[in-house]
Amino acid sequence: MIIDDHPLMRAGLRGLIEAESDMEVCCEASTAQEAMVGLREQTPDMAIVDISLSDSNGLELLKRIRSRNDDIKTIVVSMYEATMFAERALRAGAMGYVNKEEAVDVVVDAIRTVLAGSIYVDAETNKRLLWNMSGRSPSRDSDPIGQLSDRELEVFALLGKGQSTRDIANGLKLSVKTIESYRENIKTKIGVKTASELMRHAVQWVLENG
Repeated sequence: MIIDDHPLMRAGLRGLIEAESDMEVCCEASTAQEAMVGLREQTPDMAIVDISLSDSNGLELLKRIRSRNDDIKTIVVSMYEATMFAERALRAGAMGYVNKEEAVDVVVDAIRTVLAGSIYVDAETNKRLLWNMSGRSPSRDSDPIGQLSDRELEVFALLGKGQSTRDIANGLKLSVKTIESYRENIKTKIGVKTASELMRHAVQWVLENG
């Protein structure tokens, strides 16, 4: 199953997968909601998930897929750098992380590795994960954005895309008060005091990270 909100990306992944004689795409989805509906109708061996979806954060979708059917292996293929999202994706249940800028044969290798029961990340990401596990990572605390929880990071990204607190609350099906609480937590963690500073940092982050 391919879950990505870009039709051209879905088409490219479908072509890549179905060029392999022993693989086929059983279904596609452009949103998290479509994905969960599709998973009620199909039981794929694997779901390929993008981090950025129009109605949800891919990390939350990974958690929902795992809670629904832990037998479905998941892999993230995203434009976001692995430095920010690979560890989060693995914690959410993914067994692989591939940047969309990687060569096409890397995607196929990642799919086969995960279907065989192993975890797939690039060498640099693997080294960073091992450092983090040791508790002695030289850069673990250097980026304040990296200290945000998955939900805080989702709210931060949505703010950077121009959504209001009420828009975010409606989209995530949470109360405005809850989103306001997330905003305050984010301000504290990234070291800003005002709403305008928060917005400036969020917009800049979105511009730099797609």
